[in-house]
Amino acid sequence: MQLGFVSAILPDLGLEQVLSEAAQIGYDCVEVMCWPKGKAERRYAGVTHIDVVDFTEADATTVHALTEQYKVKISALGYYPNPLDPDEQASQVYINHIKKVIDAAQTLGLSTVNTFVGRDFRLSVDDNWPRFLKVWTDIIAYAESKGIRVGIENCPMLFTYDEWPGGKNLATTPQIWRRMFNEIDSDSFGLNYDPSHMIWQHMDYLAPIREFADKFFHVHAKDVRVDRHLLNEVGIMAPPNEWHSPKLPGLGEVDWGKFFSTLTSAGYDGPVCVEVEDRAYEGSEEKRKASLVQSHSYLRQFVPSL
Repeated sequence: MQLGFVSAILPDLGLEQVLSEAAQIGYDCVEVMCWPKGKAERRYAGVTHIDVVDFTEADATTVHALTEQYKVKISALGYYPNPLDPDEQASQVYINHIKKVIDAAQTLGLSTVNTFVGRDFRLSVDDNWPRFLKVWTDIIAYAESKGIRVGIENCPMLFTYDEWPGGKNLATTPQIWRRMFNEIDSDSFGLNYDPSHMIWQHMDYLAPIREFADKFFHVHAKDVRVDRHLLNEVGIMAPPNEWHSPKLPGLGEVDWGKFFSTLTSAGYDGPVCVEVEDRAYEGSEEKRKASLVQSHSYLRQFVPSL
């Protein structure tokens, strides 16, 4: 396995600075954010460390020179919008940019792009399904044609009343994954798995590693703390932000020893990238860098440096 981090936590740095920071800390790789340039719509969005619009072979040569200089690989390109947004004009903008990210990944010689499936949060899973099939059959066919795998993160994107009741990402449970992968049967369609999202949904976070091992394209290392004193006040029908907190690895409820033991037994040997969304470390660039140092120190016991 390779230990890395998601570049979104360093929004004010350029790609070279991100790779330099990764090298200094001792990371093997970085998942590089590729949002369109512009205003962020939410926390950790809108970060552009590689601009994929009109990305050329010359741009790829520049990126390769940097990864070689700092001896840090790119694990994947990341872009996490809502391609099934109820606003179809916005949806098409997101779909078009996902394809640009796929193009850039091919130009760079990478294998993986990470994103969300998306969802119209107002509708049931069944009512979302026809549009999901239309949009994603096309995207995956496009990825196949470019030799790129698409890893879908399993975050429900349900945190506030604005996203109630369905959340903004369909691909959240094993039942839905089975249906997705059965109906879009492709080696280019898989998961970017984050165990923390299973915990706050009150689900087993180890079982999917065993069942979906062949669909694990990429892994996020994020922990979560369920504040049961708050949950006891508002109940599970309240938006999750009222009773749970994303945390650095080792500061929440993931048993990382069991997690990596299960990953290795399942045969996973790909990237595991720290995704920092811990508000305790957001106050300054110094704190954000410290979060990466702390996460690296903790996770190296499970992912030895090769």
